[in-house]
Parts: sequence; C-alpha cells; structure tokens
Amino acid sequence: MRSLLFILVAFIGATATVSGLLMIAEPGGRILNLPLSLLDTTPFTDFLIPGILLTLLVGVINLLAVFFNLQRHPSRYNWAMVGGIMITGWIIVQMILIQAAHWLHFIYLGIGILIILIAWQLKGKWAV
Repeated sequence: MRSLLFILVAFIGATATVSGLLMIAEPGGRILNLPLSLLDTTPFTDFLIPGILLTLLVGVINLLAVFFNLQRHPSRYNWAMVGGIMITGWIIVQMILIQAAHWLHFIYLGIGILIILIAWQLKGKWAV
C-alpha cells in the first residue's frame, strides 16, 4: 500500500506541476492543446492563473508529500491526504467551472480519492 501511495502521489505531483508550468509558459493553451473556449464559463481569460494554482496547490503539495514519504517523516500520510484532497477538489471545481467532463477528469478524480483512502488507512484510522 505504501508503494502504491508513493506512486500515485508522485504521479499527481509530477503531472500537475508540469501541466501547470506549461500553462504558465503559454497561457494561450497551445502547448497543451487547450482551447481558450474551455474558459468561457470561468472567470479566467487565459490559463495563467489556473496554471499557477495547479502548480502551487496541487503539484507542489503532492511533491511535498513525495518528499516527506521519502524521508519517512511522521506527517507523510497527512501530506498525502492533503495532496489527494487538493487534486480531488481541483477536478471537482474544474468540472463545475467548465461545465464539462473529460475521461481524464474521472481518472484524476479516482486517483485523488484513492490517495485519500490509502493515506487514511496507512495513518491508522481504519485499522483492520
């Protein structure tokens, strides 16, 4: 379970950070092939602010969870749980704002929920 948690948190940390940085580098969305029309129902005119938020709130937090897991820090499961909450919240808010869902939304939502559940279990809240 620990290995799976580590892999999932690392995956979210890496993909969120890279995607966020690419959105910051090209706010028009061309690098990620994201049309600006995706933002029509949101308060954003380009992907700069979403890229910053994705990088900081999802990517960096999950990368910190990776770091604390590598260090076997006592708070590593708390960091993983927060990382899972952040990606889950990010995806839910994103689907609400853009008023659409892509299959990737469900993959990332599932991974976020799985991270939360595994971290909760490893933290000892559901001792079996």
